[in-house]
Parts: sequence; structure tokens; C-alpha cells
Amino acid sequence: MKPNIFKNTIVLIFLIAISISTQAQTAKYVVLVSIDGFRPDFYLDKSWPTPNLQQLMANGSYAKGVRCIFPSVTYPSHTTLITGTFPAKHGITYNNMPNEDNKYEWTTDAKKIKAETLWQAARKKGLKSASVSWPISVGAEIDYNLPEIWSETNMADRKSAISTLATPKGLLEEMEKYAIGDIDMEDLNLSSLAMDENNSRMAAYILRKYKPSLLSIHIAGVDGAEHKEGRSGDGVSRAVASADHAVMNLLDAIKKAGMQDSTAIIITGDHGFVDVEKTLSPNVWLSELSIDSKVGKEEPVAKFQSAGGSTFFHLKNSKDVAILKKVRQKLANLPAQYKQMFRIVERDELDKIGADPHASFALAAAKGVYIQDNASGPLSVPKKGGAHGYFPDSPEIRTGFIIAGAGIKKGIVLESINLEDVAPTAAKILGIQLTDAEGKARTEFIK
Repeated sequence: MKPNIFKNTIVLIFLIAISISTQAQTAKYVVLVSIDGFRPDFYLDKSWPTPNLQQLMANGSYAKGVRCIFPSVTYPSHTTLITGTFPAKHGITYNNMPNEDNKYEWTTDAKKIKAETLWQAARKKGLKSASVSWPISVGAEIDYNLPEIWSETNMADRKSAISTLATPKGLLEEMEKYAIGDIDMEDLNLSSLAMDENNSRMAAYILRKYKPSLLSIHIAGVDGAEHKEGRSGDGVSRAVASADHAVMNLLDAIKKAGMQDSTAIIITGDHGFVDVEKTLSPNVWLSELSIDSKVGKEEPVAKFQSAGGSTFFHLKNSKDVAILKKVRQKLANLPAQYKQMFRIVERDELDKIGADPHASFALAAAKGVYIQDNASGPLSVPKKGGAHGYFPDSPEIRTGFIIAGAGIKKGIVLESINLEDVAPTAAKILGIQLTDAEGKARTEFIK
């Protein structure tokens, strides 16, 4: 063999080896847990009732915070968690999205997601996946799927809808027989913390029986408690304890299934929470400008699409410069007491963070301000409780991140990571690729 050919062959073998190593699995299984309303202080502050989360943190690695997307609300955030992309790319910009009749409704169909999901990437690699109560997972490419869904006629009834739309058919009935018993309708909805317990027990059963390479689960109870009480309160403590117990059920299943030495577990969330003191209803300003008309199924000429700690201004005709000018002038002339309740987020800034590409601009609420869709009534009234949806630069809106188990380094602490980094990190651990990901795998955590 000639020297140059030999040299080139060695280089080629070296490059192939690098390529193979970058796709190698570091764990056989990944369990991705999202705790809705999850905050870093739940594991950093030992006064919270989270012994299992704190033990995972001590035995693994973590970030002191996760920078969220905008708006920091549940369905866009969970879609970022499962795709590694921003809303502008994955297409889920709010919890409620317009249907074919331009009426806003909760988005549940996975076909609405425009970016590749972890579930799809796993299937392409020949790996099995499972999911329990994950937002926008109806009809997703998941082998064992109990989606987050409810009856069209009764939102309190999740049981019948999950039964109908489960994959494979009969999966919920299998859960009732072997995992959770013959439950009532209330035991699978947000009216009770039993939802967290039952969802985690179903996920635990799936882990033990079917051993999917990837399991995603959404634990929802903390969010409801924080909406009601704010960042602290007896109800929040109980919900956090319930979420921690749900994690224990998963850890127990991993151990009983003999998967302890081959499973990596990620605990994260969709957003943090901010205590609220008062509301703001910017659509009232549009009413004052007489541009709030809405006839039948048609979209209004202009509107503020609110998301708790933010609102996004939309024009029916994006080139309607006259109306845009009138609204901007209205905002510029507001009394100081209202101007201090928000800041304007311009289009170029929205582009940088992958927010709704159709909005002309957005209003990011000041701390303590909750923005509503109301087009009539007072501009602002007192309000108690908690909210999310705020701009990502708010420290209190950050969510958390713990990673532990097979293939994960112990004792790595990062000041911050981004929400879009979670899916690429999970993909890296499994040795699969997310073709659309905009975040990066946090290899600092991986052996």
C-alpha cells in the first residue's frame, strides 16, 4: 500500500470512529419527566418536601435554572421539550391555537407539530417509546401512549377520551386491571392529586412490562396549586410532595425492572411561576379605538392574544399599517401607571427567541401583572395567585433540571441551560439524532 493511501485510510477510519462514537448510546433507556410549574428551588431548597428529587440531585447532576421559551406556557413549552426547537419552528405558539374555523381551542393532535419529536427519532432508530399524559401527543408515533386529552363535551372527563385515543387500543383498560384499579373519572383529571399518582403508576407499569427505550411523562398537579396560591402555600407544598412521590414510583419501577444500571432519568419542567397582584386587559384599548369587532367565525381586525405574563398583538391583515400605527400611538400615550405594567417586545427580539412569527409585537408583563383577553370592563383589577407566560429573563419563570443514572456524570452543576437543550441531551444519551433541533446536547452531563 502506498504511503498516501495508507495515510488516507487511517484518517478515514479515525473519522468513522469519531462518527460512531458521537452516535453511541450512553444508556439503554431514558425516562423524561416534566413537572408542570417545576422550579429550581424545589430541589435546591431542602425545606421543600422533595426527598427523591434531592437524592437524584445529590447522586447526579443539575442546573440551577432552565431558561424558558416565550411565552412560557405549557403546550408550546412541552413541544420544545420533545423537539428541541422554538415555537416559530415547531408551530405550537400558544396553548390555544386556531382551528379550521379560526376558533381558538386547545391543541392536542401531534400532527400539528411541525418539527421532529424524540418519539419519531426513536422510532426511526428502531427503538420503542412510551408516553403518559404528555401535551399534544394524540396520534403521535408512540408505541405505548396514554395522551393528555379530555372529552369534547366534558373537560373534566379525561378517562373516556384517553381510553378512546390510547395506543394500543385497550392500554388504559390494561392499566386499570394491573396498575391503578377501576378508577373514577375524577382520578385522572386536575381536580385531584390522584392524577399524578395514577399517571406515575401507569408509567411505572409500562416501564416494568414493556421496557421502552424512551418514556415521557407529564406530572401536572403543581401547576394548578401554584395558579391558585402563588409560589408558596400549603396546597403548593402538597402538590410538590405529590410530584416527588410520583418520581419515586418511577424510580421504584426502574429498580424492579432491573433497569437501574442502564437508565438515565431527566427531571425538568415547562416553566416556573410568578406571584400576581393585578390584571391588565389590553384589548380594552382596542375597544376604545373601535377596532375590536368580531363577526361570526371571522378573526377580529386586530387583537391581543394573551398568555398570562405576556400578550401578542395580531393583525388580521399583517400589512394594515394604519391600524398598527393607531395601536402603537395608543400605547405611547398611556398614563405612566399603565406603561410601567409592561414593556414592548419588538419583532426582531421575538425572532431571536423563536416566538410566534405572526405577531407584530408583544407585551411582556412586569412582575406581578397578569394579562387577560378581556375586551370590556376595567383595564386592571387586583388578583391573587400565580401565573406564567412571562418573558424568559424573569428569574422566577425559570424551570429546573436534574439528570442522573446510567451514563451521567455525578456532581456537574451548571448555572443555566435552555429549554431547547433538553431534547438533544436525551437524544444524545440514546444515540439518536433530532434532525430539527435548535438546542444543543449538554454533553457536560454525559460520560
